[in-house]
Amino acid sequence: MIRKILTAAVLAVATALPVAADPLAKDVFGSVPGPTGGAPAAIGFYSKGCISGAVQLPESGPSWQAMRLSRNRNWGHPELVGFLIGLSRVAQQVGWPGLYIGDMGQPRGGPMTSGHASHQLGLDADIWMLPPRSLSLTRAQRESLSSQSVVNRAGTAPSALWSGAHMAIIRAAAMDPRVERIFVDPVAKVSMCQTETGNRAYLRKIRPINNHDYHFHVRMACPPGSVCQKQDPPPPGDGCAEAAEWIKNRIDPSRVKPVPPDPNYRHPRSYRLSEMPQQCQLVGTAR
Repeated sequence: MIRKILTAAVLAVATALPVAADPLAKDVFGSVPGPTGGAPAAIGFYSKGCISGAVQLPESGPSWQAMRLSRNRNWGHPELVGFLIGLSRVAQQVGWPGLYIGDMGQPRGGPMTSGHASHQLGLDADIWMLPPRSLSLTRAQRESLSSQSVVNRAGTAPSALWSGAHMAIIRAAAMDPRVERIFVDPVAKVSMCQTETGNRAYLRKIRPINNHDYHFHVRMACPPGSVCQKQDPPPPGDGCAEAAEWIKNRIDPSRVKPVPPDPNYRHPRSYRLSEMPQQCQLVGTAR
């Protein structure tokens, strides 16, 4: 099905266009207000791809609210939308009113005009660490309200706001077979490692990363009917020792060996439309 997207319209997109005729992909995908039609399909890689047939997470529901609506980033693959709604019900079962859902993806995925390098396939979502205070927030309130950090100021231990409910929600997300990875601050992961007394297999999916103390990031696996570049699996084991090393390095930065920057790295916001997968060139410009 997806290969049929490779039509003459795609082939007409030149591989080496003048800059004026070859816009930045972020400007193309960031300006499209709505999705394409047709069957849902994620195309490419999490940090270099797009989605056709995306659906929108409703702005509000009985157990969730989408935040920062001005960004128009509450779009994704139907698998992601269904997962988020289901997880919001889990949140209610552990004592929260539901979930505040942060950035998902744009109507057609692709690079964003600000922020994320990933979130391009309609398979990523940021879930706030803040237990909802209300599920009747206005649009203006959703712009001004901030989440909460579950890590202390030193970045070495949980804050007083970390709770068993946080762990239960993240555990439920990681145990879902549709989920590929969860990114969260290493302090949160170490806390889960120290607390878990049952099946620890799901901990392998939970990966430590900086700047994820106000939210956790869920990444879905490539759904059937999509054409995704496969991500390397997480390293074997529960990853708890690795997360503990992150915290030790925060306590004593001298332990960290400097790593020279990759001279070939480019942020996805620098990609031109012609550098995106051919299917995505059509998805981004289709009317």
